[in-house]
Amino acid sequence: MPRSDDLPDGHRFIPAARLSDIPPGGLRRVAIEGRLILLASVAGGVFAVDDDCTHISGPLDRGELDGYTLTCPVHLARFDVRDGSVLRGPARDPLPTYPVRVEGDQVLVALPDSDPGAGR
Repeated sequence: MPRSDDLPDGHRFIPAARLSDIPPGGLRRVAIEGRLILLASVAGGVFAVDDDCTHISGPLDRGELDGYTLTCPVHLARFDVRDGSVLRGPARDPLPTYPVRVEGDQVLVALPDSDPGAGR
């Protein structure tokens, strides 16, 4: 998972959820600044991707997580939650992913600043 000093300019970490609210091997959808983000807890790590499938915007929070593989409930496209890559179509485009940092029980997700002066 990227460290805060690995973030692109204009990004900042935003509180997203409590770690205790994401069961191991589970998913949790959160809304952060108008975006629906899906948090996945796998092998002691937390990963963040867009909640919409890149095929036809299926709700990935209603999908299935098997290890690092996330399956869309609509047409069964599969993605790797670590990097968003497509593992099986019909989706062709990878999922957008977001850096995650865990501080105690707090899960933080890095998003681009909506206001260029924010976070300064």
